[in-house]
Amino acid sequence: MKTTSLAKSLRGYRKIHKYIGLVLGVIIFISALTGILLGWKKNVDLLQPPTQKGVNLDMATYRPVEELAAKSLLAVDSLGLTASNFDRIEYRPTKGIAKVIFDTGSWEVQIDATNLEVLSVAKRHSDWIEHLHDGSIISETFKVISMNVLGIGLLVLLISGLWLWYGPKRIKKLKNK
Repeated sequence: MKTTSLAKSLRGYRKIHKYIGLVLGVIIFISALTGILLGWKKNVDLLQPPTQKGVNLDMATYRPVEELAAKSLLAVDSLGLTASNFDRIEYRPTKGIAKVIFDTGSWEVQIDATNLEVLSVAKRHSDWIEHLHDGSIISETFKVISMNVLGIGLLVLLISGLWLWYGPKRIKKLKNK
């Protein structure tokens, strides 16, 4: 291969590398920033409420899930949340509590699993940050597409970057022959 065609190839790869890098840079920046925040979610109360502790750790004394759900709905009554907003209920046997997590507004209610005392009602900012991190904040389809674009784009950047690194060495070697 002649040095002129190698140089032309390098110029083309530079353009590809630059434009893909600019577009992916925005996605990578958002992903990196939200990834850092998610790494700290258990350590920063603003990101995710600290897990409370119940009075009894004996799971045999836990109240039925229906009662936990009903009690959590009373705790968020002023927020306009209903049973249709339930996302999940997570039990923490080592803490003696249940976390009732709502899919609307990123709200969480922590309830003592034995006496049904509401221990905490708080926003889980880590949930919406996670949705922003993976693209699902827009839609599940966007999540799939954006993560594939990101992955393929990073592979193109890797390949073009390697060629941009190796190409000039090759041209120099050919010129020295």
